[in-house]
Amino acid sequence: MRRFLSLLLPLLVLAACDGDGGPTPLPTEQITAAFPPHGITDVIVIDATDRLPLRSAVLIAPDGRTTQADGIEVNDRPHYAAGLSASANPTRTGLGELSVPSPLSGPAIHSEGELLIALSKASITLADPVSYRRDWQRYRIRLDFGTPPGAVETREIAAPEPPAS
Repeated sequence: MRRFLSLLLPLLVLAACDGDGGPTPLPTEQITAAFPPHGITDVIVIDATDRLPLRSAVLIAPDGRTTQADGIEVNDRPHYAAGLSASANPTRTGLGELSVPSPLSGPAIHSEGELLIALSKASITLADPVSYRRDWQRYRIRLDFGTPPGAVETREIAAPEPPAS
């Protein structure tokens, strides 16, 4: 019976660790344009997740007037690091009785990765908020992705509905 319990315990621990539903899904290509929450009514924020970095964002009015983005932030190929590093940290050696860390005293598990995608954010301040609110359905946002001389793509999206006042 003792032998059976000693074999069963590791299996129960492994089963408990596998119940999270799998790995976190990777970001997919998407573009959103919206007004930020909490009453800011004269700034449009554009969030883009794409294989190419966002380089230009322009609001186009029905009469052809354009408003350039105030700024664009790009995190091209974001990195991440995760894992344990017990042997590198003298306060967490893995064995309480050891005062000096040793490579043999505890495991050092470390992983790094890089997403092959760009996370971009742009903001456009409205030049005429009253005109935009009156005719927002006819406004467009033109976005340029990529860096010359490489691939460059231009896309247009609808302007977002202004927040209720």
